[in-house]
Order: sequence, then C-alpha cells, then structure tokens
Amino acid sequence: MSSRLKHGAMETRMTDSPLITIPDSFLSSGEEDWFKAVDAALKGADRSRLTGASEDGFPIAPIYKRRADTAPQTGRSAGTPWTVIQRVDLPDPKDANAQILEDLNGGAGGMELVFASSTVSDGNGIRVNTLSDLEQLLDGVLLDLVTIRIGAGHEWAPMLAMFAAHLKKTGIDPKTISLNAGWDPLGWNAQRGEYWFSREMVSARICDAVVALDEIGCATRVLEPDGRTWHNAGASQAEELACVMAAGIEYLRLLDKGLPAQAAPHNRIGFTLAADADQIGTIAKARAARRLWAAILEQSGLEQSPMRLHMQSSYRMLTTQDPWVNLLRNTVAAFSAGVGGADTVAILPFTGSIGLPDGFARRLSRNTQSILIEESNLHMVADPSAGSGAIEARTEELVAAAWSMLQEIEKEGGLFKALVAGKVQNRIADTAAARGEKIARRVRPITGVSEFPDLAEKPVHVLPNKAQDVELSDARRELPLPASDGRFLKAKIAAYLDGADICELITIGNANSAPVGTMEKLHPVRDAVPFEDLRAQANAHKAESGQAPILFLACLGSLSEFTARATWTKNAFAAGGLETQGGEPVENLEALVAAFSESGAKMACLVSSDRVYAEQAVDAAKALKDAGASHLYLAGKPGDLKDALQEAGIDTFLYAGGNLLMLLREAHTRLGLGLMGDNVIALEGRS
Repeated sequence: MSSRLKHGAMETRMTDSPLITIPDSFLSSGEEDWFKAVDAALKGADRSRLTGASEDGFPIAPIYKRRADTAPQTGRSAGTPWTVIQRVDLPDPKDANAQILEDLNGGAGGMELVFASSTVSDGNGIRVNTLSDLEQLLDGVLLDLVTIRIGAGHEWAPMLAMFAAHLKKTGIDPKTISLNAGWDPLGWNAQRGEYWFSREMVSARICDAVVALDEIGCATRVLEPDGRTWHNAGASQAEELACVMAAGIEYLRLLDKGLPAQAAPHNRIGFTLAADADQIGTIAKARAARRLWAAILEQSGLEQSPMRLHMQSSYRMLTTQDPWVNLLRNTVAAFSAGVGGADTVAILPFTGSIGLPDGFARRLSRNTQSILIEESNLHMVADPSAGSGAIEARTEELVAAAWSMLQEIEKEGGLFKALVAGKVQNRIADTAAARGEKIARRVRPITGVSEFPDLAEKPVHVLPNKAQDVELSDARRELPLPASDGRFLKAKIAAYLDGADICELITIGNANSAPVGTMEKLHPVRDAVPFEDLRAQANAHKAESGQAPILFLACLGSLSEFTARATWTKNAFAAGGLETQGGEPVENLEALVAAFSESGAKMACLVSSDRVYAEQAVDAAKALKDAGASHLYLAGKPGDLKDALQEAGIDTFLYAGGNLLMLLREAHTRLGLGLMGDNVIALEGRS
C-alpha cells in the first residue's frame, strides 16, 4: 500500500483473472515506439506541430515521462477532504440566512459571507449595517462547526468588529471559531485605482485588529492576498502567483512593524487563488503557490508553516450564454483545486455571471464538490499529481516564472510601488490583450459563445436583487486611533454592543475626503464579454424592431459540397447574434438571386467547396451584387482566386483563424445594430 494512502481507506486485490486484459504490446511499448507511430501519422511533418504553448509561454509537449524523482508535496494530508465553501451574497440578511442554512444542511462545510462592500460582490452582496442585522444573518448557524470567510472589502475592520461583538453577545467561545477576514488592501487599491491610507496607517489598523482578536482568543487570518483580483483582470497563472506572493511579502512587512516577534506574522495571512478550466494549469498553480510561499518564509527567516489556501472557480471563465457549459467548466475547476491541494474550495453557481443564483444553481455547485469528495474520493491521496510529468513540469515552470516576476516587483520596491508605477497593471493588460486576440480569432474558443452558439436558448432562472437602501445614522462616534494594544477594534466592538450602526464608526483615520494617491486601475472583464455584447445588441434589435438581424447563405453546388462549410459559417455568424437564411441547394444563379431577394437580407455569404468556388464563385458574386447585396462574404480562404473574387464583388473572406470578433463588429455596424434607442450595450466591468 502506498505511504500516501490513509490506512484502511483503500484495498486493492490482485487476482489471476483480471477484468481487463492489457495486450503485451502495449505494456512493452516505450517512448520511441510512440514517436515512430507519431512520425508515421505526421507523414513527414515536423514533430513540433504537436507541441503547444501555455499562456505564460511554457511548451506543452504531446507526451511526458513519469517523474520518479519527485515526492509528494506537503499540504492537505491523505484522507482529509477539502472544505466545501458556499458563497452567500443575497442582499437581505433574512434571505441570506435561509441560503446559509440550506447550503450547510446540503453538504457545505463553510461559507463566504460576501458583503456589498466586497470587491467580488458583483453588484450584489449582503447588506449588514447593525449587530441585529448580523444576528439575523447568522440565526441558527452553529458557528463553531463551520468555516467562515468574510468578504467585506474596505469594510473588513467594521465587519470583523461586528462579528467579534456577536460572539461576545451570544457567549460563543472565540477559540472554537474558524474565521478568515479576507482583507487584501493592495488588491483593493489596484481595483479602485487609488489608496486612502498611508503605509503606516494600514500597518497600524491591521496590527491593531490582530492584537484585539488575539486578546479575545479568536485566531484569525486577517490578511488574504487574493489571486481573483489579478486573474479577473486578465493575469496569466504565473502573473497571478507573482502578484499574490508579492502581496504576501508586503503584508509580512506590515505585520512585522507592529507585532512582537513571537506573533508569527505569516500565520495571520491566508491565500486565495482562482481555479479555471485549465486542469493541468490549475493543479500546478496550487502546487506552485505552496512552493513559492515556503521559499519566501525560508528567505525571511520565518518558521515553516503550511500555507492556508482557498480556491474559487474563475468568474472570468463563466458565460451568460449557454450557461449550462459553466457546469463543465466548474467541474474541471473543482477537480483541479481539490487535486492541487486547496484547503477550502468555493464553486460559483453556473448562473453566477447572469444574476443572483437560485437554490437549484447553488445545489449543483455544492453537489459538484460533494461528488468529487464522497464518490470520487479525490481526497484519499496526498498530492495525487506528484510524479506526473506534465504536472511536475508545469509546476516547476510556474515557480520559476512567478519567482522571476516577483524579483522584478521587489526591485521596484515591492508590490505597492510597482502598482503606483503601473508596471504590474501594464503587464497584465498586455496578457489580457493577447488572450483577447486569441479569443477573437477563436484560437481560444468559448463553447456556447464563440463556438456552437444557440440562438434559440431559453433564459435560466435567477433571483431578483431585492436590495433596498437603508437609512443610516449621520452621527459619528469618537474612536481612538489604531494602536498596538488593539484599542481601535475594541472600541468598535463596544460601539456595536451599544447599538451603533456601521456608518457611525468612521474615525479621523479613515474620514479622508479624497484618496491619498492614485494608480492605474485594473480592468476586470469576463473572457466571453466581447462576443456576448454582440449577441446582446442583436437581441435588443430584435426586441425593438421585431425582426432578427439576418444574413443570407448563398450555397453553391450540391449538399455534400457545401454542408460542412455552411454549418461552420452559420455558427460563426450566430456567435454575433446574426441569424441566417438560405442554405439550400439551388438549380442555377437565377434561383439563387431569387432566394436572396425573398429573404429580405442586406448581406450574403457565398458558401461551398474550393472546387465549386473556382467554377461558380465569380459569377455568383456578380449576380448577388447586382441584386443589391450591400456586403458580400465568402466562407474560406480565397487562395489564387482572391483578386478575381474581389473584383467580382466579394468584400470579406471568412475563414478559421481570422478575426471573427472584428468581422462581426463590422457586420453589426453595417446593419445598424447597437444604435437603436437606449439599447446600446456597454462592455461589462464586473469583477
């Protein structure tokens, strides 16, 4: 039995009659045999055609050898499942409480309380302003049995104080609580493009909170470098790791200034990373994070302590169109986070990019993880990917690339100074632009959006946002400034117990009327948004005019000659919300022109095989132009016929690898889409 398996967790029996007989030829084949077969299939082409590249530029080989020289990484132990975390973000505390209880009873082991002030609230978030609101939110929740993550953004300290006041009022022993405050000040600065406190004030506020919480026995990781901030803005995996580690170093320095040496500042820091549908990349990213943090602790002279790692499925990868595909994306993300060794994992409901998820979407989110744990038993092996050639290679490459970028950031004086200089934001923007170009050309396709779109899809159900403005007090309470004895947070706790609301607890230290300074702002956006905007424009046009935007498919030749390319072309235009008419075989050009005229379309696309194009495309193009086609496309690369086709009236060639997004935007402009009434669609900017 492997030493990485918990005793009694698994039993393997070998028999003389295996269920599957593996051919001897398979068992005796080696790498060279595989390459011989590959060379035969390539028919003289270079093997390099089979090697891809990751977003960070790492080569992705077609085959990897087992790495027998590696050992399992230290992390979550064998037999210990990760904790299933559910995001809670319904605005009304009573509704959110029902959500919490349903999730906990349905298999979740913890919750992320996403308040309205959170950087990942996406326009939603719980509205909690008084201690009574929090009591309503947590009614019936056994806090000593669950993991609690607070997502409150810049209101982290008021919410943390309110939570501590709740523990004191209810008599719950703080020592029994697993709490994470989740404050990432540098990530918040980068998202907002501004900072409101000096470095000294930030350090004082954080250390004040740590001391106050220690005094009441509440072991809390106050700081949380959050990879979602950088990931959602377009960062690659190595860039996300570098930014998170750079933030971790900054926070060690902030804590070191105000805490005694024995306070173990590294144990006040947790980490969050994004998990997406890149299975090998996500597993490797989680493993690389632990190696990087261990190296930082070693270089800092701090005692080694296991990283506390939380992972959440990527918001950037979710789509609003054909959202059912999000279930598949989320499953890969959950699998990868679990195998990668995350301690806690949250999976966004598949409708999370559309609106507030209902109970059905949340249940699927929970059950995805429960199945991976309870039925697939992914947790029974410690670091199950250890020894995988592909994953070990990617892990090492990510460590090296992230460490290199981290050194560049440190040369700037740390992450804060690098952000003020704009170098981190510019690098991430370049990465996002390169990814956007691949998405536009469908080199990086998005299923259900840029590939295989369904123009007849039915909307999925989401909950209405019932958030209401709450009348808050204009009064301000006199509170002490943050200090090394925790007086600032203690005073807030006392104020909540005395009936204060959150707006009363503004002190001179955070009552600035303007930011202390500014920096380049990050621009988070989901990958699918550019194509989704086109679909939204087309839908708005249809709703207002009663007529869907259409394009005529002018198919030449027989069905067997044009069907494959016609299907591809139809899907390409559907990615922009354009419906197609035609697509049927015709007897002659007169019939083709008649069908075009009857369709009412302004634009047409010639579709057939290259052989038929050589014989009929020029005449067909002239006939359609004479019939009034305002713009004429041809599906496929023109080759030697380009000049003749353009002279005959072909305006644009549509082919695999071309910039489909630009082509569709130009088509929208020609059709006047997005210009009707108030239905101009703006790019999404949610995180």
